[in-house]
Amino acid sequence: ERTRTLYRWCMESVRDAEGKTDRYEDLLGTYLVRLSSLQTGDHDSAEATKLLKLISDFERISDHGVNLVESAEELRDKKIAFTDDALKELNVLYSAVKEILNLSLTAFVNDDLDAAMQVEPLEQVIDLLKEKIRTNHIVRLQQGLCTIDAGFILSDLLTGLERTSDHCSNIAGCVIDISHNNMNL
Repeated sequence: ERTRTLYRWCMESVRDAEGKTDRYEDLLGTYLVRLSSLQTGDHDSAEATKLLKLISDFERISDHGVNLVESAEELRDKKIAFTDDALKELNVLYSAVKEILNLSLTAFVNDDLDAAMQVEPLEQVIDLLKEKIRTNHIVRLQQGLCTIDAGFILSDLLTGLERTSDHCSNIAGCVIDISHNNMNL
């Protein structure tokens, strides 16, 4: 029962955070558009532009978080389990996505160009991992080791994780662009 309670709490926390992210996107977007219409200095204008570009990426990441929760709930509700190999592969992908999230957040919060520069190569690795996992799933499916239903959920998980990394790449790219533009001011 304690595990179920923790599980429910995690799922509710993700959905709650996504709802807050939606509201923050609306409030911040409105504020930044108003701020952008004022005459500000080059640095403030660049910062407002960066934030306007990035708030939708952060909001989409939260949407993908909810999609991942829904996939986990589908696994639970349908009593579907992945093979040990699929779980190991997903764990590697999850670790890479966790790292790219941390790098892109560090890049954004600290205007850390070094962290931002590490994101795109990792995003390419995540793309390759996703394709490798899909291929391995097809092989397991052909060998009768897993089911089509598991494959549908796996596909949803892979898509959510890969798209999360795409948004991280957008965030890092924006940090890099703004950094280069600030150097040229």
